[in-house]
Amino acid sequence: MKAYEIQNDKPELDALTLVERPQPQPKAGQVLVKMKAASLNYRDLLVAKGTYGSPSVNPIVPLSDGAGEVVAVGESVTRVKVGDRVAGIFMQSFISGELTLEKANSALGGAIDGVLAEYVVFDEQGVVKIPAHLSYEEAATLPCAAVTAWNAMIAEGQLKAGDTVLLQGTGGVSLFGLQFAKMMGARVILTSSSDEKLDRAMQLGADVGINYKTTPDWDEKVEKLTDGRGVDLVVEVGGSGTLSKSLRAVRYGGKVATIGVLTGMMGNVSTGSILFKHIRVQGIYVGSRDLFEDMNRGISLHEIKPIIDRVFPFHETRAALTYLESGAHFGKVCISL
Repeated sequence: MKAYEIQNDKPELDALTLVERPQPQPKAGQVLVKMKAASLNYRDLLVAKGTYGSPSVNPIVPLSDGAGEVVAVGESVTRVKVGDRVAGIFMQSFISGELTLEKANSALGGAIDGVLAEYVVFDEQGVVKIPAHLSYEEAATLPCAAVTAWNAMIAEGQLKAGDTVLLQGTGGVSLFGLQFAKMMGARVILTSSSDEKLDRAMQLGADVGINYKTTPDWDEKVEKLTDGRGVDLVVEVGGSGTLSKSLRAVRYGGKVATIGVLTGMMGNVSTGSILFKHIRVQGIYVGSRDLFEDMNRGISLHEIKPIIDRVFPFHETRAALTYLESGAHFGKVCISL
């Protein structure tokens, strides 16, 4: 079968190499999935460039997010059957409960081989059935970005009707956040550097758009938009460069879900704001299989369709990562197998 590997003896995206590998076969408790589509996350770009830390497997098959069809099952498999449409969960050992080191060390495309291959073997516990109304490309966007947004807003954020949420940018997590917020009856303020992207987000249901290039003090703008109160929840994807502004934009007793590192991992943080405003700052590292299945029920009920910017063919995966790096995308970037 064909698969991509990250070969770390090569520079930058040249490390992404198309290779031939033996087609795997499922053992007891495992399933073989013929992959139909995958999607990209910013993490995949860092892994490909060798800046995500040292992988425990070298070379490693990249990408955490993919969907396909079960084509064979090993002995004693009961959760799925041949012909089922499934997606792998981001951390193969994160079934329920709290995150632990052991669960974190089972992340596809980082700690262990990922899904950018024609066939992938999963433990039967590490897959979920995908919503019937979604294409494979749409379903491939769910394991990381969608589950992260669901965890940040619904599970940990406890968003409710009438709340106001601040979302940053128009990448996968933020657009899923927009869709989930509107599903819950919440008000959405969304930031972007592009007026065109803000217009598109408004068409999807965002209530207010702020261009952070033309309005660099967007936290003050948010305060005015909320009559001095601040938002109930910030989904913080920027990292060190935006966190202090997010702390100023959130209300007393509000929540900041920290997810992304787009502006860096280290920086000054207003700890006084956290203390005096009684802010809950919650790190979000994707979520469990239980959360994934909860989310899928909501997606199915409301027939939510993920926002896909572009779909690249399998042999143009490197171009897809370059496009992701450009920041031109609105929503998810996918790979078709």
